[in-house]
Amino acid sequence: MQSKFIFKLIAILLIFLSGCDRGQKETSKFNLSEATISSVREAMSKGEINAQYLVEGYLKRIEAYDKKGPSINSIILVNPKAMERAIYLDSLYAEGTILGPLHGIPLIIKDNFDVKGLPTSNGTLALKDSYPPDDAYQIKKLIEAGAIVLAKSNLAEFAFSGAFTVSSVLPGYTRNPYDTRRTTAGSSGGTGASIAASFAVAGLGTDTGSSIRGPSSHQALVGIRSTVGLTSRDGIVPLALTNDVGGPMARTVEDVAIIFDVIAGYDSADQVTAKSIDVKEESYQSFLGKDVSNKRVGIIRQLFPLEESDSSVHQLMLNAIANMSTIGVTMVDSVLIPDLDSLNESRSRIRQLKRDYNAYLASLGDSAKYKTLQDIIDSKDFHPYLAKGLLDAQADVDVPEEHPDWQKNLTLRQELRDRILHVMDSLNLDALIYPSFTYPPRLIGDLNGPRGDTSGKLSPPTGFPAIAVPMGYSYDKYPAGFQLLGRPFSEGVLFQLASAFEQKTKHRRPPEGFPEL
Repeated sequence: MQSKFIFKLIAILLIFLSGCDRGQKETSKFNLSEATISSVREAMSKGEINAQYLVEGYLKRIEAYDKKGPSINSIILVNPKAMERAIYLDSLYAEGTILGPLHGIPLIIKDNFDVKGLPTSNGTLALKDSYPPDDAYQIKKLIEAGAIVLAKSNLAEFAFSGAFTVSSVLPGYTRNPYDTRRTTAGSSGGTGASIAASFAVAGLGTDTGSSIRGPSSHQALVGIRSTVGLTSRDGIVPLALTNDVGGPMARTVEDVAIIFDVIAGYDSADQVTAKSIDVKEESYQSFLGKDVSNKRVGIIRQLFPLEESDSSVHQLMLNAIANMSTIGVTMVDSVLIPDLDSLNESRSRIRQLKRDYNAYLASLGDSAKYKTLQDIIDSKDFHPYLAKGLLDAQADVDVPEEHPDWQKNLTLRQELRDRILHVMDSLNLDALIYPSFTYPPRLIGDLNGPRGDTSGKLSPPTGFPAIAVPMGYSYDKYPAGFQLLGRPFSEGVLFQLASAFEQKTKHRRPPEGFPEL
């Protein structure tokens, strides 16, 4: 009893001292808008800011702009213990202890990552009060590196849609901060919108078909989908484990690389990551700033023909290719992947959700309210637009590998891998380049207008890595981005190319309507 009393006294004293410290930081000129990990580190080292200053400031921005003002509706919940975490980290910093490269850095996490102490809804009302027993592997690594989980962001429910971000756990659409009439893409649109509006330094999203790279491109962010096997999916609510990947989204290539260094690597709870043991780079940041004059990039024009593209987006893509050339990259034109469309379209739809989702629900333990996907369907606690997809998933085979077309699909995926690698090898290419979308972000509610989403055609079916990079603004207002696709485990080269392009062009600019407070 006495030790508990002493502990409480210490905690009260720390809070009091931190409050005084916060007051001293209130006069800081440090801008939260567009802040980066390196700028935060520098300001901390000079004593200008601390973790509490950051948490307090970002929470004020969320309060002012997420459900009020521009009302982009990107946040499902704020971590009530974020300030407590900041106080703790500041106390360590004052003693000269830095946990890691993300010490005191607030992050926003897509609400399909398990974070112990916070519910993981996956965007669905049925799981609104579902508390996981532990952290997802990537969350664990971020926390060990000193990060603060500031909030959990909205997503397309069940991560089903790459076209929009709407869920039953949060009323209304998440809106694009560059034009609130328009979509964020999906399903990581909540992370994309919140980071674009500077509600935190960076965030995490997931990508099964396009869901990191799409929102990144629609919000002028950098986002990477890693090689399947380089980053763990443990503790991420699944959609289809053959494709699922989680990873960082941020305003700069450097920030994405810093976070990637923390989360990448082997995890015994996700055996697919055993592939990374001998090929993971010691540091992906080490590729930033390296000369790219010996790099060769192939242009996949079959993914952005002029007749199937918005003219403004198409011109941005041509400009990006020209800018790549000016930084010394050899651009190889009109690279063709034979039978690309037919290889993709010939695969059968085999839903993995039932098997994978039931396994996730089982991992929650005996306290979980729902034990199976069927239980969630029976609850009717989900957005009506999901009904057919959930019923179709429940009606599919219990074991996807036993579907009669499973082996055919594997063969087609391997054929696509082989053709891409053959083209890259024959032309000595380091990467392939193509736009993430061939049209601007659609108006919210428009499900018929052209999207031109290319993200699902190369990377997810092959498991190869791809990074999305801002390439400017169509009609000078709507963000657009291209992607660089690389060989398996070539993320270092992708960071190298993306960083060189970013430093040359500096396309990133903040959305209007989210000023400093």
